[in-house]
Amino acid sequence: MPDGPAPPDTGGRLRAVLFDMDGLLVDSEPLWFEAERSVMARMGGPWTEADQHQLMGGTLTHSVGYMRDRALRPAEPELIGAWLLDTMAALIAERGVPPMAGAAELLAELDAAGIPKALVTSAQRRIMDAVLARTGLAFAVTVCAEDVRRSKPDPEPYLRAAALLGEAPGGCVALEDSPRGIASAQAAGCPVIAVPSMPLPAGMAGASDGPGRMVVASLREVDLARLRRVVISCANGV
Repeated sequence: MPDGPAPPDTGGRLRAVLFDMDGLLVDSEPLWFEAERSVMARMGGPWTEADQHQLMGGTLTHSVGYMRDRALRPAEPELIGAWLLDTMAALIAERGVPPMAGAAELLAELDAAGIPKALVTSAQRRIMDAVLARTGLAFAVTVCAEDVRRSKPDPEPYLRAAALLGEAPGGCVALEDSPRGIASAQAAGCPVIAVPSMPLPAGMAGASDGPGRMVVASLREVDLARLRRVVISCANGV
């Protein structure tokens, strides 16, 4: 994380928007499911959507450990990780990854308003770069798995993104779809708009609207006005 003094308080103003990638910005989860199922088939284990939900927002290490525990013929962790990344990279190159509904419009609105954007993903750099190359998306700052020591739900990824942008976390709205990502952003002090890709746990702080927190069904419901409202809500604690 960059050295130097902490940036000043935002004064309730929107300074930047921080985007998760898989399942939030791009519809890559079907490809991940296919890649995971392919790897599990090599190891003789079952794989369901419930299994995939256990991996969403997590690290490669977590995914490999979970898959290895489910396998009937487990391979070495390094080999499982290589199979998973190789398969996913090939699927992205072959098929591409469509943007989620409302993503293109929101990104265009932010660009027109001159609001900086960052990508904050638990994916490996190889996968992040493949998605960016295939979609043509660009961000002022990117933070991926290799950029942090502790991944989501730890706050480090979002704290790093805010620091690289030179902004206080309270002025950087995080857009997230998974419980791990929401927890990471909230712990960093970012206002959060959750766009859940699966039902959020009832006891989770981000499961409903609250101070500095909104829950929406789609990025189509997110615009500059809503982003600014959640920053003000976070600043005022209401």
